[in-house]
Amino acid sequence: MNVYLAIVLAVVVTMLAAWAYFTAQRLNRLHIRTDSALAQLMSALDRRDALVAALEPGLRELAQTSLSIPGAPEFVEAKAKADSDLKTQLQTRPVAADIIDASARLELAARFYNDAVTSTRALRTRPLVRFLHLGGTVQLPRYFDVNE
Repeated sequence: MNVYLAIVLAVVVTMLAAWAYFTAQRLNRLHIRTDSALAQLMSALDRRDALVAALEPGLRELAQTSLSIPGAPEFVEAKAKADSDLKTQLQTRPVAADIIDASARLELAARFYNDAVTSTRALRTRPLVRFLHLGGTVQLPRYFDVNE
């Protein structure tokens, strides 16, 4: 009887270890996807801000302020606030087609980023994943609020 119990216990431990390993790998891929989407989002923000600075003299200062904020994950909220201020000003005046195109690309990049954040947070906040610390010490990614 003890042999069967040992075999069952070994199988359960092996299955748990395999699940933890594959979940950690998936979480790593999700973090890579989120980081890549954040880089694309920051690139789209910078492109749009550079266009605004070049084509809209009245908004150059706001665009330069947004361009001066680094594209690191800890500055996502500051970038979102600067983007919100600039977006509010852009909506009150007619703008060039290039800026409209860059703004549309920015909204798509924000959607992709927020989708990646949703997937990452969904897996990271599962109780067993949190209990086993499979997410490591990395902070949960933050959403980029397009309509702030």
